[in-house]
This record gives sequence, C-alpha cells and structure tokens, in this order.
Amino acid sequence: MYNGIKDMKKSDSNIRVLVTENAGFTLVELLVVLGIIALLMTLVAPQVIRYLSDARSETAAVQLKNIESALELYYLDTGQYPSNEAGPRSLVERPPVAPDWRGPYLKKDSGLLDPWGKEFVYRLPGEHGSYDLYSLGRDGALGGEGEDKDIMNW
Repeated sequence: MYNGIKDMKKSDSNIRVLVTENAGFTLVELLVVLGIIALLMTLVAPQVIRYLSDARSETAAVQLKNIESALELYYLDTGQYPSNEAGPRSLVERPPVAPDWRGPYLKKDSGLLDPWGKEFVYRLPGEHGSYDLYSLGRDGALGGEGEDKDIMNW
C-alpha cells in the first residue's frame, strides 16, 4: 500500500511537469490565429456594412409608412391634412388652427426624423397624391443610389 501512494505521487508530479511545460501559446500560434481573424474580418466587414446601410433605408421606409398612417388619422379627425407651415410636426403638437385635433398621432417627434437625422420632406398639395412625403436619403439631395436613394410615398 505504501508503494501505491508513492507511485501516485510520482505520477502526479509527472502530470504537473507536463501541464507546466505545455501551458500557454507560442508566438507563431498567436500570429496564425490573428491572421485568421484578420482574414475573416476582411471577408465579413463589407457584408456587415452593406446590411447596416440597407437597414437604414428600410427603417426610413417604415418610418415613412408610420407618418403616412398618422397623417391619415389626422385627416380623419380634422378633415384636412396639415398645412405646409405646420407640417408633420402637427402630428405631435397641436397646431393653432385644428379644433378637432385629437393627437398626438405619433408618440415622439424623433419619429419625424429619418435615420440620417434629417426631417422628412412634406408637401401639400402633393405632385403625386394628396400630399408628398419623402426622405432624401443619406446625401440629402434628390436622386442617388444605395443609402443616398430617396424614399418616397409614391
């Protein structure tokens, strides 16, 4: 029995030696891992950026639909769309000349800003319908492609 305990102590010390000898990574192993991570980032990053830009455009389209719905509720209550002067802000704050206003029709006035921080353009009467509502995209100018593309209600 005494020899068994002595043998166990020997094997424990051998395990400890093996563990301490193999602890940590070599510089080459770390460089290989960093190289693989860098390669993955160069492949993945453009896709992530494209998804983010698509997400902003899609968010602008959803916000535009929400403002359209609020404008329709405003019209049902007051019998008219907000004037150009009052604009979509009258969906959040009572305009001076709307006695039947039952708003707010939007919870926050931040819903009146597109994902790029610019106000949606509102025009009454509209050239394409009762009113025109649109975002000029990231560049803030008419036309454009990708994230600069205009989002319109027509």
